[in-house]
Amino acid sequence: MLVAAGWVGRHDRPVGDRTVGEVTRVGVPPGGSVPEYLRAAAAELTALPSGGSPSGTYALVSFADYLAPDRLADTLAGVAVAEVVARAPLPGRQTEIVRLSAQRLPQDVMVGMAGMAGRKDREAADQRARAAAADDAELRRAYETGALVAAGEAAAYRAGCACAYAAVVRAAPDALRALAARPGVRAVDPAPELRRLDRTVVTPPLPEQRDVARPPADAGPTPLVGETSEAAPTATGSSPNVDRVGPAATPSGVATSPDASVGSRTVVEK
Repeated sequence: MLVAAGWVGRHDRPVGDRTVGEVTRVGVPPGGSVPEYLRAAAAELTALPSGGSPSGTYALVSFADYLAPDRLADTLAGVAVAEVVARAPLPGRQTEIVRLSAQRLPQDVMVGMAGMAGRKDREAADQRARAAAADDAELRRAYETGALVAAGEAAAYRAGCACAYAAVVRAAPDALRALAARPGVRAVDPAPELRRLDRTVVTPPLPEQRDVARPPADAGPTPLVGETSEAAPTATGSSPNVDRVGPAATPSGVATSPDASVGSRTVVEK
């Protein structure tokens, strides 16, 4: 019932600093209208008071296209960046969505991509080993497909791919509004209720999503990545200070496909 209540509107806010036991969700809900989400984000940004927190307001920035690391600094100039949301856009494949620390651009993103390339190499090797040991032909094909997808992701990240499609930033309202008018920026969705990045799930629309938020069509056998691959690393430190932009306790991998699993601006009690 609490989850359903959170989906009624996108303006639900925590009362006070009830960060323990809460998850703040920012983005477009699964099956939601992307044009409606973009309009709602723009309206909220326009209405955002120019005052507010001296340290600025968090916002989810969606890009119009996938960007390479060397384009991020110019696109996000003038705001403090906490993290970048990325996926390797392999044609006809659902690939893992990851959140990369990005306080320094493009250095931090390149480091994060190198780490992802290494993890995907290990994932591909694991899938190949399981394919070799599988007796069932269908199961073997699924493992082989998983190995191919993971290898493709590894190659993309190692090459510094155009994979970033969103970012979590923090800035004063006027700076956020200026960012929204910049070429290549699709939406700036302010989240003044956001307090802890480690308790936040973001679901920005993919650049190719124009009407409804849905995962891209996946060609070929479904890889058994969720069952067999190495888990995405998750930081376990304390939450970042509310007055500091920093993803120190933010998960570096938050999903296994572009299928958004949560609604926008939702706080779930646990």
